[in-house]
Amino acid sequence: MTVAQTVAAQPQETKASDANAGDKKSGDGKAGDTKEAEPAAKEESSVTDHTIRIGGETIAYKATAGTILLKNDKDEPTALIYSTAYTKSDVKGLNRRPVAFIYNGGPGSSSAWLHMGAWGPKRVITPDAQPSPPAPYTISDNAYSLLDVADLVFVDPVGTGFSRSTGKAHDKDFWGIDEDVKSLGQFITRYVSRNGRWNSPKYLIGESYGTFRSAALVNYMQSHEHMDFNGVVLMSSVLDLSQIRFPQGEDLPYILFLPSYVATAAYHHLLVSPPGDSDVFLREVRHFAETDYAEALMLGDRLQGAARDEIVKKLAGYTGLSEDYIRKADLRVTAQQFMAELERSRDMNTGRLDARYSGPMMDPLTEYVEYDPQSSAVSGAFTATFNDYVRSELKFGGEQHYEILNLKANEAWNWKREGAGESASAPNVEGDLLQAMVMNPHLQVEVENGLYDLATPFFQTEYTMDHLGLPESVRGHVHLDYYDAGHMMYLREESLAKLKANVAKFIAATSH
Repeated sequence: MTVAQTVAAQPQETKASDANAGDKKSGDGKAGDTKEAEPAAKEESSVTDHTIRIGGETIAYKATAGTILLKNDKDEPTALIYSTAYTKSDVKGLNRRPVAFIYNGGPGSSSAWLHMGAWGPKRVITPDAQPSPPAPYTISDNAYSLLDVADLVFVDPVGTGFSRSTGKAHDKDFWGIDEDVKSLGQFITRYVSRNGRWNSPKYLIGESYGTFRSAALVNYMQSHEHMDFNGVVLMSSVLDLSQIRFPQGEDLPYILFLPSYVATAAYHHLLVSPPGDSDVFLREVRHFAETDYAEALMLGDRLQGAARDEIVKKLAGYTGLSEDYIRKADLRVTAQQFMAELERSRDMNTGRLDARYSGPMMDPLTEYVEYDPQSSAVSGAFTATFNDYVRSELKFGGEQHYEILNLKANEAWNWKREGAGESASAPNVEGDLLQAMVMNPHLQVEVENGLYDLATPFFQTEYTMDHLGLPESVRGHVHLDYYDAGHMMYLREESLAKLKANVAKFIAATSH
């Protein structure tokens, strides 16, 4: 998922989540710091053989569930990183076989979401835009897995999944932008060396905070390990956290979220004048957002009278909110307010990760949304099915606890970069992606966007990609795709099929 609550939260949100993690510093050093020093643990692994049919082809593959030991500069063990690797059997010439490293975000999320929802050989079936009933859940072979075009390594950062610190280290030592990148960089280097993949085409695939991680990680790997990558897939991306928060006096987020508000209102049939062609309609809304609406917000308190009334009227017509509400909001409605207000007349909250989902309100007078209906609709299904699958089919885990979402990591995350003077409240890795694409002018970036994503909205992503400052020679290396779904676009099967086709084509085009 990201996850129950991603990196995109608003400051007003009251519950702990990765949504508001960016507003927190590394804390007092006590979070996640309760472990006594212990002897170094040993690596464990389980290798099983399987087959799957994808696109009319029967593929034999090995699943390796196991841990890789990380060490510090003193050769002391520091962590065991768990991953599930799927490799096609009987491949001759690994230099022709792509390998993709896949993770979710949070920060503090395991990779179970992309594993069981999008790219792994098994997929949990959940109702589209509806809550999943309790167990038993349905797991099926995933005809949309990427295993036909690449070997897949699903990675859980320290403190998530089965990954944990060891020796004298503590989980919190790995909870930060740079700390996370270094540990995953060491994992990838060890995996590549151990499995003979240095000359294989290589990819990073991340979702939500995983996209933030990917920008920093690909730059780190190319700069420090001299390991060039063929491509990076950014799913529901955010590279500048300031763009998805709503601080006092900052107008840009309101502009960037508006098209997603409009798409959501249209989906729920709450517009007085429903759009005909949705693509044409959203182009119109984008134009309004970056021209008339942006100019109105720039004027601030100077916008008065008929000019103000005209903007209020247009916003109401586009968003489905009342003119009175928009006027009282001073033309500025945060995402948390929008999700609480849009379906208030129905006593329903609107989803954040996927605004197609709705859920009953607990307090019909609340100003800010109380929970995310999308997250609560699927979390139980993903948690149960992965825990069952990893033990029953992959023969790994035993009685160990699999941490699907670690809120302690989220709350204790260190947002300050080494040697950087930027504010910890607005981390930004756009410069990392810029440097990675300049230093490796063959690097290609695929960007996947859900139209109903109110955590990392698509217009925000477009703005980011348009402002990377890329040299003209590599600007064409960024490719954007769109889906009639939300943050986890793969929850809708039609979008998953389209996603598979797009990413498979991207890998095929960049791996030779």
